[in-house]
Amino acid sequence: MLIHPKMCDRETAKKRILGYKEQGKKIVFTNGCFDIIHPGHVDLLARAKALGDILVLGLNSDESVRNQGKGDDRPFNTYEARAFVLAHLESVDIVVPFNEDTPLALIEDFVPDILVKGGDWNIDKIVGKDIVQNNGGKVFSLPLIQGYSTTNLANKIAKTHSVS
Repeated sequence: MLIHPKMCDRETAKKRILGYKEQGKKIVFTNGCFDIIHPGHVDLLARAKALGDILVLGLNSDESVRNQGKGDDRPFNTYEARAFVLAHLESVDIVVPFNEDTPLALIEDFVPDILVKGGDWNIDKIVGKDIVQNNGGKVFSLPLIQGYSTTNLANKIAKTHSVS
């Protein structure tokens, strides 16, 4: 079993976040599948963390990833494996799962100061934007490093290992 102190359930995350808020810490929230970690992910998470004090990462459960329509073989890595790798990144403070198609319930529970998604998301389409902004927070769509995507990487691996 892969475990790390930064990996926790929703209730534990909520308690930790409340404690951080009581200390005056600025909470940043982002989410995603993070199926195969690549430089684009690491860069985005580091820049998200730089916007505040505590970075909370809502990580799609395996079922939630399957519901995203990314392919029958996704996720390639289990929730536990993805969470374990992400928890070891210096920029990430909390990794919490969500089973729903979107992280709206987490955002409602945590009410972060800052909400971040990658630049492939238009700010108007970012789930939870209204909750964050209505509570005085900010929402960012940060530019991505070009040339890195899990889908492109998966296609490259498949092509390299396809049988002719």
